Amino acid sequence: MDAERERLAQSAAPDAPWRRWGPYLSERQWGTVREDYSVTGEAWDYLPHDHARSRAYRWGEDGLGGVSDDKQRLCLSPALWNGRDPILKERPFGLTNGEGNHGEDVKDYYFYLDSTPTHSYMRYLYKYPQAAFPYNDLVAANAARGGHDYEYELLDTGVFAGDRYFDVFVEYAKAAPDDLLMLVTVANRGPEAATLHVLPTLWFRNTWSWGGGTAKPAMRAAGPGVVQADHRELGTYRLHCAADVPLLFTENETNKERLFGGRNATPYVKDGIGRHVVNGEGGAVSPDLAGTKAAAHHTLTVPAGGEATVRVRLAAGDVPDPLGPGFDEVIAARRAEADAFYAALAPRDTGQDAALVLRQALSGLLWSKQYYCFDVETWLAEHGADPWNRTGQRNHAWYDLSADDILVMPDKWEYPWFAAWDQAFHAVALAMVDVDLAKHQVEVLLGDRYLHASGQVPAYEWAFGDVNPPVQAWAARFINSMDRRLDGHSDPDFLERVFQKLLLNFTWWVNRKDPDGRNVFQGGFLGLDNIGVFDRSAALPTGGSLDQADGTAWMAFYTQTMLQMAAELSDRAPAYEDLAVRFAQHFLRISASTDRIGEVKEEMWDEADGFFYDVLRLPDGEATRLRVRSLVGLLPLCATTVFTPRPDERDARLYNRIREFARRHPSVAEGMSAADRPGVGGQRMLSLLDERKLRRVLARMLDENEFLSPYGIRSLSRHHAEHPYSFRVAGREYRVAYLPAESDSRMFGGNSNWRGPVWFPVNALIIRALLHLYAFYGDDFTVECPTGSGNRMTLYEVGQEISDRLVRLFLRGPDGRRPVYGGQRIFQEDPHWRDLIQFHEYFHGDDGAGLGAGHQTGWTALVAVLMIIYGRLSPADFRPDEHLG
Repeated sequence: MDAERERLAQSAAPDAPWRRWGPYLSERQWGTVREDYSVTGEAWDYLPHDHARSRAYRWGEDGLGGVSDDKQRLCLSPALWNGRDPILKERPFGLTNGEGNHGEDVKDYYFYLDSTPTHSYMRYLYKYPQAAFPYNDLVAANAARGGHDYEYELLDTGVFAGDRYFDVFVEYAKAAPDDLLMLVTVANRGPEAATLHVLPTLWFRNTWSWGGGTAKPAMRAAGPGVVQADHRELGTYRLHCAADVPLLFTENETNKERLFGGRNATPYVKDGIGRHVVNGEGGAVSPDLAGTKAAAHHTLTVPAGGEATVRVRLAAGDVPDPLGPGFDEVIAARRAEADAFYAALAPRDTGQDAALVLRQALSGLLWSKQYYCFDVETWLAEHGADPWNRTGQRNHAWYDLSADDILVMPDKWEYPWFAAWDQAFHAVALAMVDVDLAKHQVEVLLGDRYLHASGQVPAYEWAFGDVNPPVQAWAARFINSMDRRLDGHSDPDFLERVFQKLLLNFTWWVNRKDPDGRNVFQGGFLGLDNIGVFDRSAALPTGGSLDQADGTAWMAFYTQTMLQMAAELSDRAPAYEDLAVRFAQHFLRISASTDRIGEVKEEMWDEADGFFYDVLRLPDGEATRLRVRSLVGLLPLCATTVFTPRPDERDARLYNRIREFARRHPSVAEGMSAADRPGVGGQRMLSLLDERKLRRVLARMLDENEFLSPYGIRSLSRHHAEHPYSFRVAGREYRVAYLPAESDSRMFGGNSNWRGPVWFPVNALIIRALLHLYAFYGDDFTVECPTGSGNRMTLYEVGQEISDRLVRLFLRGPDGRRPVYGGQRIFQEDPHWRDLIQFHEYFHGDDGAGLGAGHQTGWTALVAVLMIIYGRLSPADFRPDEHLG
């Protein structure tokens, strides 16, 4: 067992010592709902970037490649100044939702290069121009652009011309759980010597200024180059710096004078260190060398093409010679251990470039952890909301949500808050490196501090009451299968805990999202933002309701995974068999509802097109299919699960009970056809698609003129490029056209697009379905891939082909270029840029260029799952229960 695996074995609990310190700072706390105390609920405007350096936050902290303890009481992060910026660089800058021509958008370039699961070693890179940072230019130029224009990026401003920038590498290594080393290496890429101010900054999150706050902690100079931080709960830590480096102190308190024209209780406020360094205000920092925020001010003159380093060490207790020779020895040892950890993870024969992609995907996922604190009842009270009548305030129905956890975020700048279905996919990818953390990510949103009393899972901070797809059950099963592969046994206690909570959530879905009791579900936007003709979370402009093919498919998939879990848990308690039967009954009813032969007004399956569509039900009883070929119609394919027979009588008894239900209710018998027919190796299958429908849907999905792009499955058929779908209501046209890149629709803020690009989460579920179908049909079932090519493949090979196309997004091709970086020459050609991988939110449907959030390592880290699973398997080795849940 390598050293990092040993640390993981010691760290099963979320609060284990090796997990105490990690990259738990957000990159953007400003502009979030948590920090919004406005009357109007305009979070972006209430606390903008311009306030961030001067205003003490209420619920969390942000920084530049920073770390904190797991309750974010004490934070450490580098701050930078190039001598030209108007402000100290303490956090990444970006545009708000209203400023960006495609919504919110971070503009700095930073990269997560390495991390072990316990954060015994981490490496981060920030690229800092030597010219003044062009804040105003970025805002003005993007404001002048429209939805059809490209975003105006930092590279476009010219500040990197002539390579006049610094590469600032930040490395962290743990000598012990409470002994953290920070090594900052500054590389001057420019042609001339240049000066950079590097300020490792230590501060306490302000928990003392609010009602019911904690005792105020304190920092002080405890000798040359030593900052002592005393906290009642955390204890005493010392930040060790070079003895000849000036120490600067201030308070983490709001500068009311600058922001509001008020009076400060102390002259030493949050932006004091920045004002001292940038503006030369000597009175802005404490002459007593005390406060709640401190920095060691290093001034480095770095020769052209040269490097300079800064060493600091944060430790509890005494450390002899903290910056001596042992410092570099610890850094070197942790680097080597990280190398060993990832070398063991990569499949055999993984090339150097693929290994780099795999490592950065998982490291970025681990860097995306954030301490998330939000007590909604307290927040509502601080808004003056009546505790018994909170209507009018955002999330007023979620007053009992009380978050206080380390969560893996979709993106710590653009999405620095959890989203329910994102988190399930994060957990699946985390299972590759840290099964215990993966379990926690699934369980936490189902716990009593998050799950609504009604059983609803909170969707995301901007509207907890919105609805995300119910993929938690599948994630739990996948993690459990990974646990079994790693340790030789599953964790039935975990599975049972999750199952019991999911029963509540499943009941909520049945009671709330099937309003007519027809087993047809109307979940709302379901995470797919602008994929529909209308905003599916709002009242329809036609009146009436929408039968959602994707909502119904998600519920069919939910029943299948709950059936799997119940069957497995019946080993522990026979009563679970009754629940397994119940979930099978739910599936059969849902299956029947999607294709009511002869009831054209109600069926989602379109026999003429060979595809599933949403059905718009009008108030007068009429109904019409919304013939948009999108993932909405492919998701029924994902509701496919194979059940491997067990060598005893339990399965026979279970199947007989399900058959008896179908016999008593002929209207649902069609859904039993596949389950009644044994597949290869005696496999049983539940699916919304029989063989005939399957072939027709696959013919569309694998058509390169429709869904199959060179880099995965598109979210909308390319057919709609020349044939947009149009629907008119009351003189207004609602239109859906193929948009392979950024969206021209501002639905859901405009920072997302499900009208053409490739998205990893649904691609992963499509691949899962293909592998389950292969396990059932075997090698005799082949299809053309691509459609019309004459090239026939098994469904295993089709899954492999889609997986290969997704992985190719990040790999250098024969021309040396990575599709993810499109036409950006510096990323394709420059040796200081070309191996820095960003795992974007989604990808251009035709050329694969990365789009949306640039550091969305969450569900895009699924690329690592595909690389590891397919890299280690052959068709003969594949077992659906073991490998994809």
